[in-house]
Amino acid sequence: MIKRIRCAVVALMLTPAIGTAQDLDAGLTAFDAGDYATALQEWRPLAEQGDATAQVNLGLMYENGKGVPQDYTEALRWYRVAAEQGDATAQAILAVTYDMGRGVPQDYAEALRWYRMSAERGDANAQYIIAVMYENGRGVLQDYETAHMWFNIAGANGNSQASNYRDKLSKRMSAADISEAQSRARVCISSGYQDCD
Repeated sequence: MIKRIRCAVVALMLTPAIGTAQDLDAGLTAFDAGDYATALQEWRPLAEQGDATAQVNLGLMYENGKGVPQDYTEALRWYRVAAEQGDATAQAILAVTYDMGRGVPQDYAEALRWYRMSAERGDANAQYIIAVMYENGRGVLQDYETAHMWFNIAGANGNSQASNYRDKLSKRMSAADISEAQSRARVCISSGYQDCD
């Protein structure tokens, strides 16, 4: 289970926060070349002006100590600002931060809250992790039907692991429970992820 979570976390962290503005692109080019000072120079003004992508990028720089002293508190601040604007990547990163207790006390309820926000924006990795949480009863009551539902949704949205784990989980469920989980997944998706309980 931990290995699956770590794989999803790595996928979230490796997904680049790419924007369309020239300064974002210039920052990304500099960052990829290891020129962190230029990346910081490009992204900080944008982040301070409210650009969520630049805020996520600054958070990653502070979290990993790239061009700035490693500072989890500062990273968390930038992630939270972007997440509160509705940035799904920032929401997913905050979820992982609380899920793993990285720089904050581990808090599964807070992690689930941020995963749900990201999942509601269609983030398949967040949807997959929610499924894992329900499958294993991590921070929530164990609920195979709800886990199956979220595995269905994550798979439909492109998470390559979700269908495999859904099929394994199905072996522990009745046909009626599987049918109900599938029905709930359809309702959840058709409601734009608002009716998923």
